[in-house]
Parts: sequence; structure tokens; C-alpha cells
Amino acid sequence: MEVSDEDRLLRYQFGPDFLELRTIGTELTFSIGDKPVKDLVMIERHYFRDKLIKSFEFDFKFCIPHTTNSWEVIYEMPELSDEEKKDIISSPWETKSDSFFFVQNKLVMHTRAIYDYSPFDD
Repeated sequence: MEVSDEDRLLRYQFGPDFLELRTIGTELTFSIGDKPVKDLVMIERHYFRDKLIKSFEFDFKFCIPHTTNSWEVIYEMPELSDEEKKDIISSPWETKSDSFFFVQNKLVMHTRAIYDYSPFDD
């Protein structure tokens, strides 16, 4: 079964207070099939409109077959001016990220996410 680009698009609505945080934590859980995986690298890039806000790179040197692994990361939030925060809050879904997963320098998956930091409806 082929997975479409739309299937790999995640949508997050965090609200404006999220932009005031200094750090956030995330956890990614993934399973390995029958074969070992060497040199798994994830590169994640966050953009507002066409401007790069933050970039991360993480790597696993080796993943054992038939295992479930979790990858927990504490991110430092980028420094944003009050004007940048205002623009982001007033522009739902214009903040985006791309996550690229490589195994031995070969791209194996690309996921995208879009973000909404506008106020929640009460």
C-alpha cells in the first residue's frame, strides 16, 4: 500500500501560549522489522513562511531487529521577537516543519507538519 503525501501531513493546534515556552519535550516511538538498521538519521526543520526558524538533527548508530524504540528529545524553543510571535499567531497554518528520515544516507521517509498558534475557540 502506497502512502500519499497527505497521509504524512500532521496538523497541530497549540494556541498562542505555546510560543512563550522556553523548552518542550517530544517522544517518537518506532519499531524495527526483521533487519538491523544502521545509521538512522532524522533531520527536522521548522519554518514560518519561507524563513527557517530552527533545525535539528538526531542520529541512531544502530537499531536492533524486532525492537520498539523511543526517542525522547527536549527542544529549546527558538528566540522569537514579539513581532514574529504576533505574525505567527495571526497566520494559522503558515508555520510548517519537514522531518526527513535517512538510513545509511538514503531518504526512507519524509513527513510534514503544519501548525496553528491562534487562540482556541471557547
